[in-house]
Amino acid sequence: MNSDIAKSTTAALKMRHDCLAERQQALVAQLDQAQLQWWHQAQAHLRQSPHANTAALLSSQCKRRIGERAMPDDKGWSQLQLARALLLAQVLDPQPQAAQLPLLRQLFLWGDDQEKVALLKALDWLDGRGACVELALQAGRTSNSQVFAALALDTLYPSRHYPERAFHQLVLKALGMGLDVSRLRGLSERQGVTLNQLALDLLDEQLAAARPVSGGLYLAIAFSLLSPAQRQRLLGLCRQQCLPSGWHDHLAAHLPT
Repeated sequence: MNSDIAKSTTAALKMRHDCLAERQQALVAQLDQAQLQWWHQAQAHLRQSPHANTAALLSSQCKRRIGERAMPDDKGWSQLQLARALLLAQVLDPQPQAAQLPLLRQLFLWGDDQEKVALLKALDWLDGRGACVELALQAGRTSNSQVFAALALDTLYPSRHYPERAFHQLVLKALGMGLDVSRLRGLSERQGVTLNQLALDLLDEQLAAARPVSGGLYLAIAFSLLSPAQRQRLLGLCRQQCLPSGWHDHLAAHLPT
């Protein structure tokens, strides 16, 4: 087991019960009668036996019992992912404070990639204090783009809790994986001189290697904080048509000739 994940802590997770209750209502509204009957039975089972084994068993049953239809009002969430996330919340909530994070880590280690996706997408609901940052950083080392996207996109967890260097690495990895960084929430609040330089370094690397420039790379750049030399460099690349077409209009608004 990785030593980062194995670190002990007594920090409570400070779950966002209002968000979880809202998502519970949204899920229930989408289930048919047979799905709803199983869902109520699963929740009752978990209340009677709020243990890791119970949660793991029910999570594995979700795929057959709930299915993977997309939630109509949640970008990127399926019914299956949401059901698994809500079961996680239900097993964590009654635990003593000192047991919550170890239990979450255990379920993360046990889970397959799709169960990890559900857990990571729900981190901002499950952990309002940032107690799971070490777990998130370990999860972010994955080469599975779906697992990484669950951690990086459509969630405020990294922006709320990551230290600067870790957040910058998250941005660069998302770009390297070809993910849509416009869905990386809190990015504009984390822009700055350091991220500017990292983004421009990545741009230079891609151009030197004759690789396609990451389409959303410009979103990582705070143009008002560019040095004069950096501005001229970008303008030159734009005039030489070395950048994707999407850059041109954006640069014209920020870097007038």
